[in-house]
Amino acid sequence: MRLALGGEVSSRWHNVVDMVITRLLMIGLFLGAVFLFAGPSAASPLTDEIRTALIGIVQDSVDSQIRLSGRLEVNGGALFPVYRQNDFTPFWHHELGLTPLARQWIDQLRSSSDEGLCSDDYRLPLLEALHDFEADSLRYGVLFDPHYQAILDLLLTDSFFRYAGDLLGDEQPQVDLLRRLLARVLREGSFETVPAALEPSHAEYRILREQLHRLQRLAALGGWEIVPAAETLRFGDAGVAVDLLKRRLVLDEDLAPLDAVEDEGFGGKTDAAVRSFQRRHGLRADGVVGLRTFAELNVPVEQRLRTIEQNMQRWRSMPASLGARHIRVNIAGFQLEVHEGDEVVMTMPVVVGTGYRKTPQFSATMRYLIFAPYWNVPPTILREDKLPKIKADPGWLVRHHYEIVPWKKREQGAALDPYRIDWSRIDARNFPGLLRQRPGRWNPLGRVKFMLPNRHAVYLHDTDSPHLFASEQRLFSSGCIRLERPEDLAQYLLVENGDWTCDRLFDALERSSEYRVDLPEPLPVHIVYWTAWVDSAGKMQWRPDIYQRDTDLEVSWRQRFEQLRYRQTAEDEVKTDP
Repeated sequence: MRLALGGEVSSRWHNVVDMVITRLLMIGLFLGAVFLFAGPSAASPLTDEIRTALIGIVQDSVDSQIRLSGRLEVNGGALFPVYRQNDFTPFWHHELGLTPLARQWIDQLRSSSDEGLCSDDYRLPLLEALHDFEADSLRYGVLFDPHYQAILDLLLTDSFFRYAGDLLGDEQPQVDLLRRLLARVLREGSFETVPAALEPSHAEYRILREQLHRLQRLAALGGWEIVPAAETLRFGDAGVAVDLLKRRLVLDEDLAPLDAVEDEGFGGKTDAAVRSFQRRHGLRADGVVGLRTFAELNVPVEQRLRTIEQNMQRWRSMPASLGARHIRVNIAGFQLEVHEGDEVVMTMPVVVGTGYRKTPQFSATMRYLIFAPYWNVPPTILREDKLPKIKADPGWLVRHHYEIVPWKKREQGAALDPYRIDWSRIDARNFPGLLRQRPGRWNPLGRVKFMLPNRHAVYLHDTDSPHLFASEQRLFSSGCIRLERPEDLAQYLLVENGDWTCDRLFDALERSSEYRVDLPEPLPVHIVYWTAWVDSAGKMQWRPDIYQRDTDLEVSWRQRFEQLRYRQTAEDEVKTDP
């Protein structure tokens, strides 16, 4: 899949399509003449001829790819079982050529941008060229070679599978699922229910799609003007730059059109609109339009569209059910939310991993809490941060409340004497045990950690550095998630939704020895990376791509698109020798 606005199809692509049409037309005229002179009795039924051509194409292919012509290939691993189960009868043709359903499907691909997808990823230009030529063949009474009708049939099925897979958010969806979906479409004779059947059921996805359509309409009208960043703008200012600023705020729905007219210059209503804009973009809401606010104001509408498309794709990869009650942590937004149905009942700032030690995206289940936790030093931090200090001075361990527990005695907690270890022979690979820091105010996990077993060894926890929450971009951890108010989350989990009292919770938070508490009800946790979303108040939120994951996603989509493009001339791509 590729962004709907993520780049234009090159002129070479259009030249290829034009050459394909021209050459196919020549073939059609030749074969049409043969057909007219030979008479209709010489031809077998059309679907039988297409079926024979389909069998021949598959038999001539190797490995998992079905070679159509030249370097034009489709995924045989997905298509071959489907056509074999259908006895190689074409899906998209009948005795008169293309079925009405096939034409409906091409129309559906033309509107794929409505879902934040790109029609070129499904070879729409080539499908349109072959469709138009087949229509011209019928119109002028010439024969369209069944071999190319078989190619068109395979391309239509391949595009259906690709489109369905993209809506499902699955790079390699199961063939059985795709076959059942195709059978349903063929049975119903309509694609109207396809997006609804495949796209995420989450209301947030649908609302984000509405914002996509709003920005698409704005882009079609030319987008928004640049607000010159020549000087700082603030309350009381006036002039051309302020007028441009107000028009920009109206387009982003931070300022009502009537308020923009009534507010003289940079008045109170404009000030409130600027603060709203700043909050929605993760900036300090001080009402002063400086360099960072100007930068966000002047992001092109096309780039905003790309960002929405990327985040719609992330929603497609989310579980079908998030859980009636669940926790979401948005890495890019530095925010935790507790959801109960459609209501957000708790929010708090979080600290996430640095650009070097990035917090991963995943879903897991929170199952227990540990009060007064030990901090088990991860292997990477041991190798890069701690081991050089220990080897230089073993006393560093004692002064900073660390201990080394032999691997076989972890449960007993018997620590090694650091002064009796020959550190000259120790490296990260033969470290003699588990390095951990004892519970206490010095411990980076603070008073409690919230455990959600996962392969990334990531969890939520308190912190010994609360001052970091004052930063706008909180990229300070080694991958785990630090909470500003862990005691509030613990109270929600154990007191409001369990049988604990506040006094018991307070005592647990003051413990000096490790203490595990299983949750009365496990809670789903989703660690997400959203750079664009609509909040519970219906406001569009934007955040910087702190880990460059939007960029990575766009690059992967472009690479996929490049794999679909023709790399040879039209003569090589579609064999044209009759």
